[in-house]
Amino acid sequence: MATTAEDPLRDVEGDVPSDAVTRAIEDARRAARAAGLTADDDSDDGLEHRGRGGARLTSFTFHLGDLGSATQAGKVEAALNQLPGVQARVVYSTSMAWVTAPESLPPDVLRDVMTDAGVDSWLTVASLRRRAERLTRARPASINAHLHRENRDRMLRGGRTFHQLGQRRHRQTGGTEVLYTARNLITVARLLVAVLFGLPVVVLQLFPEWQFDYWQWACLVLSTPVVLWCAWPFHRAMLGGLRRGMPALDAASSAAILLAYLYSLAELVTTSTGDPGWRAGNILISWGYQTDAVFFDVACGCTILLLFGRLASRRTRLRSLLALNMLSIERASDVTVVRKSRQGKPVRRTIPSTELRVGDDVIVGVGAVIPCDGEVVGGRSTVEAGPFTGGRDQTPVEVGASVYAGSRNTGGELKVRVSRSGSRTRIAAVRRWIAAAEHEENRLEQLATRTASLLVPWAVVIAVVAAVGWLTMAESVTAAVATALTVLVSVAPVALALSTTLALRLGLARAASGGMLLRDTGTIHRLAAVDTIIFNRAGTLTTGPMRVVGVTAAKGEVAEMVLRVAGALSLESPHGVSRAIVRADRESRDSGAGGDAVPHWLEAGPVDVDPRGVFTATVDLPVRDAGSGGPTVRPVQAELWRPRDISELDDPTLANAALGGGVPLVVSWRGKARGVINIADTVKPDAESSVHWLEDAGVETYMLCRDTYPVARRMADSIGISKVLAGIIPARKAATVRSVHSQGATVAMVGDQDVLDCLDVADVGILMGSVDRLDNLGGDHGQAMGLDSASSDVVVVRDDVAAVAESLNLTRHVRATVDWNLWLAWGYNICALVLAVSGFLNPLLATALMLGSSLLIEWRSARISHRDYSIGDPLGRQGAEAPGNRSDTRLGRLRAWAGENLSPWQSR
Repeated sequence: MATTAEDPLRDVEGDVPSDAVTRAIEDARRAARAAGLTADDDSDDGLEHRGRGGARLTSFTFHLGDLGSATQAGKVEAALNQLPGVQARVVYSTSMAWVTAPESLPPDVLRDVMTDAGVDSWLTVASLRRRAERLTRARPASINAHLHRENRDRMLRGGRTFHQLGQRRHRQTGGTEVLYTARNLITVARLLVAVLFGLPVVVLQLFPEWQFDYWQWACLVLSTPVVLWCAWPFHRAMLGGLRRGMPALDAASSAAILLAYLYSLAELVTTSTGDPGWRAGNILISWGYQTDAVFFDVACGCTILLLFGRLASRRTRLRSLLALNMLSIERASDVTVVRKSRQGKPVRRTIPSTELRVGDDVIVGVGAVIPCDGEVVGGRSTVEAGPFTGGRDQTPVEVGASVYAGSRNTGGELKVRVSRSGSRTRIAAVRRWIAAAEHEENRLEQLATRTASLLVPWAVVIAVVAAVGWLTMAESVTAAVATALTVLVSVAPVALALSTTLALRLGLARAASGGMLLRDTGTIHRLAAVDTIIFNRAGTLTTGPMRVVGVTAAKGEVAEMVLRVAGALSLESPHGVSRAIVRADRESRDSGAGGDAVPHWLEAGPVDVDPRGVFTATVDLPVRDAGSGGPTVRPVQAELWRPRDISELDDPTLANAALGGGVPLVVSWRGKARGVINIADTVKPDAESSVHWLEDAGVETYMLCRDTYPVARRMADSIGISKVLAGIIPARKAATVRSVHSQGATVAMVGDQDVLDCLDVADVGILMGSVDRLDNLGGDHGQAMGLDSASSDVVVVRDDVAAVAESLNLTRHVRATVDWNLWLAWGYNICALVLAVSGFLNPLLATALMLGSSLLIEWRSARISHRDYSIGDPLGRQGAEAPGNRSDTRLGRLRAWAGENLSPWQSR
């Protein structure tokens, strides 16, 4: 009987729900009664939604016990569907029932119906959890209103308004977007006005021969709208930062603009600079400011440059903020399913995608989004798999092929049988992964922005100290003000804030678009530092179903009997090797190989698997009776095991067979080896080129496997892997990885879900394997545990070895970009402050250098999204044919949209 994973809320006997479940239900009911819920409310469970007629519906998921046959499953399904408003689907292979019922129908009624049909049932853990959550949070509107009034009165008594409370909560969340100048205020209109009024002011002060009588007063008139209106976004950011106690990143520039304007105004009013015939000289450094001067050119020039620079950089920043969001996939709303009517006839129905049940047949039209993970049971088409495949998104599918939620049908009509829906789908797990990565990246961005903002108060302190020093040494107020202005406009906190976060964010998005999901930004640094990669042979370097390539029997034994025994021992195992043996055994039986001397079927007792991976069971075998001389069936203990060394095989024939090719498995009974079965799979086409690229990149490669050393060495040589860790049983693989790490290597472990413990002990765990194997790990909560596993730092959604090399190539480039950006940001700020304090830097030139450093960092970071990290070009070339960059892919169209709609001259 097919069963599901063991329910932790069942008794040891597995017959009835445990006392813990009963207590949980009773506690939930008491809480509901205390909150004033009615009996009908108490009966609700699962995910609520309304039917097409407006009636509220709810979903239930039941585990079924004692489900003896598919016929009985059909009877249970029919009995449930007889209830008014109930739609049920019973899946015999998983022993589960998926029920959609009216909200007013208690789940006990459904259980009674299944009990009358002879099947014990109980709600899944997820259904119980959802029901308890709903009962505890559901309250009548009168109670909610009362609590709202009570909270409001409490806050008002404390002297705080809702607005003040909202501000306090915003400060507690640590948001740092407010430290940047508001993007919607930096417009082209402000820049045009600044250029129209401010550029003449700059020109007049740069070219003294063009100055005329009262030119300085004309500069005052022209610079006033520039300083007060055009530069208002920077002043507003500065005031907002002061109000929040967090200096805005452009606060120093705003202070410099206001200081230059106010000081110049004071000079015109109080000194001889206001005389009609006064002329100013072209002074480039602070040493030249020995007499009175005005700084209208600094106020206008700084405003023009800042507006231009922030408009130019807004595109990069907006694209970085949207980078991960661009990878979202359209959700399906209403879907067409084929379900049996009460008369047993299949009919098409249009239902919300939230009402899909496992086992439903969904009709997916041309251009429609596939709403679930499932198997194609009708039709032939091509699907666009979305942005997580590295540009390999057009996939032909036919009957028997697997398809995934979020993919788009681009060919003919398909009929898909649902295997997972909702939060259990692969795309849901990908969304959770990306959301977690984005959350961690946002936290680091907040830390980096807050750290960069601390440069502003230090710049103010340095400006004051430098001004006092120049006033003491040069005895010139003008020189002191010029030095202070230069210090304020030369610091670049924006460049420092973006030096790491922009490149890391774009790196996460670029990896995801290539089918490589990185857990967080720390993974980028750790993966880039890897110098050793260990591949688990199965599931990473090989592909396709395993197959039996040879069966060798010992002297006096029959090869078909060896295969029958191995098939009986492997029947219940889901491993690929076991599936290959069972498939070969079935083909042998169907062909009649072995004749009458070999039984068609062997009965086997419970199979025990020890930590070494040895399959042991009692098998009924025909043996020759010593008394009668004829064959008789007797229970014999048989074993199926994989040799770690050739010395474990005494028979030379079997030893030679173990070295003949493929993975050898030994079948023995009565303590003697009776035969060797050789299993082979196909090496992935790109394995050799990927390994060669890794070796050329300075990474030492290992292959970890259970095979004997000669077999493993032969395969490693064909691929180009340096070292082999052979004969390692599953229980010792994690310790082997740890031993390689203990030798001083920075290790990345590449494997599938069978070696999650190895991924956990490595410096970087890379979860890889076919998407089917990644996704068929869901527990009772219905999540794709392969993607949600905490053991892996990187999940490769694609099924090629090149993804490992590309991820290393990408992370190395991202880390190099981050390191270069940090050196540039800190180096510029230190050099600029030294030159500004020493008086060798003009305020206008300092502003241009400050903006140049920010734009250079943004440009270098933006290259991460456009480079090609395929292993065909290790240096990473720019090109339109990079995976995910081509205009004919979905991601390429998204990037084209971003390029057209996020221009630096458009307010957003």
